Amino acid sequence: MIKVGIVGGAGYTGGELIRLLLNHPNASIHFVHSTSNAGNPLHKVHSDLLGETDLLFSAELSNDIDLLFLCMGHGDAAEFLKANEIEASIKIIDLSQDFRLNESPGLNGRTFVYGLPELNRAAIIQAQNIANPGCFATAIQLGLLPLAKAGVLTDIYTTGITGSTGAGQGLSSTSHFSWRANNIEAYKTLAHQHIKEITQSINQLQIDDALSVNGEGRGLHFVPWRGDFTRGIYISSIVDIGLPFDEVKHLYQSFYADAAFTIVSDKMINLKQVVNTNKCIIHLEKQGNKLVVHSAIDNLLKGASGQAVQNMNLLFGLNEKAGLKLKASYF
Repeated sequence: MIKVGIVGGAGYTGGELIRLLLNHPNASIHFVHSTSNAGNPLHKVHSDLLGETDLLFSAELSNDIDLLFLCMGHGDAAEFLKANEIEASIKIIDLSQDFRLNESPGLNGRTFVYGLPELNRAAIIQAQNIANPGCFATAIQLGLLPLAKAGVLTDIYTTGITGSTGAGQGLSSTSHFSWRANNIEAYKTLAHQHIKEITQSINQLQIDDALSVNGEGRGLHFVPWRGDFTRGIYISSIVDIGLPFDEVKHLYQSFYADAAFTIVSDKMINLKQVVNTNKCIIHLEKQGNKLVVHSAIDNLLKGASGQAVQNMNLLFGLNEKAGLKLKASYF
């Protein structure tokens, strides 16, 4: 049984992680750290956990664990590791963006492997520390990696819409129900923080024809949108591809033949197929030389906590799907 600790368990990703681990056949939660909620039962913050667990939030950390999940804000994970001595034998999965880029320094002798299983499965299995990918980054990359492996990507024009949980649990002017309902808005146009992360992965496969990472020249041109729903991300990426459509489909089917959760669909996809699952579902369309790649995920699961559990399974030699056989919330 894997002994697990969670830091930052009061937010959306922390809550989802708790729910998954409570039902995981090979893991047990030893503590959920939260200084602001210390002593309170988990269900005081995550009310759906009433009757599911008697665990209390703790202000104390323990080194009597095998794995530590960091479910903290961007920048906070690095500060936490600087301020707290975590034994070298304890594996870490960080859900922030602090260690995702190759240029990000490790801490206290720890280096992090980028935790996208469809890209780095072999390295994840051998790793000690994992930088869990971002939600938009996961959905966009999974739509593009087969083309990167074929070395055919140039300019990529991507739009994507995300639910309100992507903004985190803290209230803001654009996360209130009265603003989100019956509304939509573009934000961080061509400047989203996940662009570097995505381009880094593309260039890992497309080494001989690397794309720009700074938004200039050939590369990813991304416009994200805030949607009037709570969960999920739906992406549409447009690229110029001269290959026949059957050959393009074969690239995707071959690339994801052994993927545990990424599926290529012959039919148009919708968000309800993936919400409450760890799946990414992809659909391809082509008109002339224009290829459109649609990809959809649950931002809190495959885009965060579900993928973190998938990485845990790989780190500890478990079945990759352990604890992740989830039913889509289709109705």
